[in-house]
Amino acid sequence: MTADERRETIVVAATRLFADRGYFGTPTIEIAKAAGLSDGYMFRLIETKEALFIAVVERSFDSILATFRAAAADADWLSPEELLDRIGKSYADVLADHDLLLIQLHAAAACTEPAVRDAVRKGFERLVEFVRQATGVDDAAIQEFFAVGMLANFIAAMGAERLKACWARTLVGDLLFHA
Repeated sequence: MTADERRETIVVAATRLFADRGYFGTPTIEIAKAAGLSDGYMFRLIETKEALFIAVVERSFDSILATFRAAAADADWLSPEELLDRIGKSYADVLADHDLLLIQLHAAAACTEPAVRDAVRKGFERLVEFVRQATGVDDAAIQEFFAVGMLANFIAAMGAERLKACWARTLVGDLLFHA
């Protein structure tokens, strides 16, 4: 395996473990073991745990942006509001990837670390600017779009879309979730 292939193996293993246990709860020795490497060798490829977590967070934002781009592709015929709705509905694909969903939540929790906070800010900047440029909607519509997305994250994380309780049905409303 090349160094790049080993780095990829590390990022894949780290994604799973960080999704399960978060940044603060995941020992690097477990990441190295899951990647089939020694802890020392892993750190020759990835400098720090923080750098590895940031790589995982950046990849999660890349995946969301790719989902949004795919939803916006060949959609010139839609009104800005229809395109925003289409991009929003594509977020169900993100919610269906449980690891990706949990990485997003753990990234928010790890924003106490300045470098992680910067990576999360840059990720959101890319998403917001894509939505702004793709749709041309105003700031209020973009803010609502992302607020609904954050609510969808919490609904999916707690499995509220599967509950029959009135409070859960109120939160879920007409948000789309994969079965």
